[in-house]
Amino acid sequence: MEDGCWLCGRPLGRRIEWHHPVPKSRGGRETVAVHPICHRTIHAHLDNAQLARLPTGPHALRDRPDIARFLAWVADKPPDFHAPTHGARRR
Repeated sequence: MEDGCWLCGRPLGRRIEWHHPVPKSRGGRETVAVHPICHRTIHAHLDNAQLARLPTGPHALRDRPDIARFLAWVADKPPDFHAPTHGARRR
C-alpha cells in the first residue's frame, strides 16, 4: 500500500479512495490512493477530458493554481480530515 496520498503526500487515514490518473473512460487502468477530500478536489476542478490531457503524474495537478491553493490549505490537516468540497468547474 502507498505511504501517502498521491496528490497531497500526507499520510493516508482510515478512509482511502482510488483515483485513476488516466480516466477509465479514456482507457486508464492504474489507480492511486488518495484522501477522499483530495479526490473530490481533483474532480471538482477537472473533468475527465481535462484529466486525460494532463501528464499522469501528480505534479501536473499540483502546479495548477486552484489545486495548489487547496494543497497549501490542507497541508496541516489530519489524515481523516473532511470538509465540503466546493468546485470551480461548471457543468
